[in-house]
Amino acid sequence: MLLIADSGSTKADWSVVSTSGSIKTTFTTEGLNPYHKSRDLIKAILGEVSARVEACQTYDTGKLHVYFYGSGVRPEQEAPMRSLLHNALPSADTIEAHSDMLGAARSLCGHNCGIACVLGTGANACLYDGENILQNTPALGYILGDEGSGAVLGKRFVHDLYSGLLSEELKADFETETGLSLAHIIERVYRQPQANRFLASFSDFIHGHLDAPGMRSLVVDNFSQFLTTHIAPYGRRDLPVSFVGSIAWAYQRELRQAAAPLGFTIGSVFQSPMQGIISYHSK
Repeated sequence: MLLIADSGSTKADWSVVSTSGSIKTTFTTEGLNPYHKSRDLIKAILGEVSARVEACQTYDTGKLHVYFYGSGVRPEQEAPMRSLLHNALPSADTIEAHSDMLGAARSLCGHNCGIACVLGTGANACLYDGENILQNTPALGYILGDEGSGAVLGKRFVHDLYSGLLSEELKADFETETGLSLAHIIERVYRQPQANRFLASFSDFIHGHLDAPGMRSLVVDNFSQFLTTHIAPYGRRDLPVSFVGSIAWAYQRELRQAAAPLGFTIGSVFQSPMQGIISYHSK
């Protein structure tokens, strides 16, 4: 029996799976980012996980293999996370803890070489050899980097909207539909937490108005900058570039429009990495 986790900072998705790949149960807990959660809080969350797994083990006495992929699980955090998982699941025969980037790569590329990217609120990318990450573009956040992400897309949209690069009609539609003004936006971005998520939330409006003048080109250019800045330096245009995340999923057409003139081939595009991770670990 497999226990597979895909954990972000906010929430973690868990799947209990047979070794053949059939899902027995799925559930969600708080995220287990070790940089955002205390050790005691992670223990408490894993206590909930343990209870769920024990219920499944009542009907399956086979060995348990645990594969945890999470944000914040940098190399120095892998051993501490494995220890926490072992304490919560002492009967497990195998316990692995890795970064969410490796989870995305294994989900998207399986056991094949490729370039794997995450495009959601933030952005990340890596060159993958079929098992491990060879090179990784650091996630610098929406202020220093994150080209291609929802946060940067929202930032660029606000800039263009209030700099006169987009139409007054579009600005009026935006303010009517969202109930926001420039003063509200400045307050949320500069004086309140989680500005990146706030900016990324504008993706819904952008996606609904892609046919407005300047909007589709804004999205395509955001992806072009991501590919040029983060993928081109790998020097591997022979490999497919695959994506997971809400932004990549929503804008697949625009992603392909950005990739073609740059000589990149888009591979898989997943909304969530879970099914791909299950396939990677299933016999």
